[in-house]
Amino acid sequence: MKTLFLIPARRGSKGIVKKNVRIIAGKPLVIHSLILARRFADDHDICISTDDPEVIKSSEKEGYHIPFIRPEILANDTAGMYEVMLHALDFYAQQGVQYNRLVLLQPTSPFRLPEHVQNALDLYNQDLDMVVSVVQTDANPYFVLFEENLDGMLVKSKTGVFASRQECPKVWELNGAVYVINVLSLRERKIAEFTRIRKIEMDKLHSVDLDTELDWKLASLINEEQGILPL
Repeated sequence: MKTLFLIPARRGSKGIVKKNVRIIAGKPLVIHSLILARRFADDHDICISTDDPEVIKSSEKEGYHIPFIRPEILANDTAGMYEVMLHALDFYAQQGVQYNRLVLLQPTSPFRLPEHVQNALDLYNQDLDMVVSVVQTDANPYFVLFEENLDGMLVKSKTGVFASRQECPKVWELNGAVYVINVLSLRERKIAEFTRIRKIEMDKLHSVDLDTELDWKLASLINEEQGILPL
């Protein structure tokens, strides 16, 4: 099965300035995803989609050649990941390379391990739209999440009578670490419209997602204590 490993790394992040090239465990953040992808694929099946000269420079230091510069229209604050994925697939299709599945590895999940990617690949089959990594959420809609109704009153997001959170059904949150996507499904509809989805579960530690400066500080402290990076 022909697989493209896609690492999106645009310039201009707001929550963490220059996050993709900020150093953690001795290397730019984006490079940790490249190192991980290289555990599963040769460079010609790895795509770092970027418009950032610093990402390009960091990648070249690792011996990786950026296949294209992401267009400006796909690198602004309103650009969606769906369009970024299709752009990468279309680029290779124009080179005569057709992929059956796409593995999305976002740099903001530096603590994901090779076993998490392998588990997702093992679970995937062509009858699925996607295999995705999740973490069990503490914010259970049966117990602690509420919405405001038309009268301005709070009502439970999901109905059910439970004495404690432990009694509630488990609820899963996408942690952004690993997506294994059926390319045919992706070309037909957006991920939000997928219905045939299986999960791989990850723990909270390896599900750390970098979105703010506080996230970065916590991740740096965790790595100093746990030594998760480099892979």
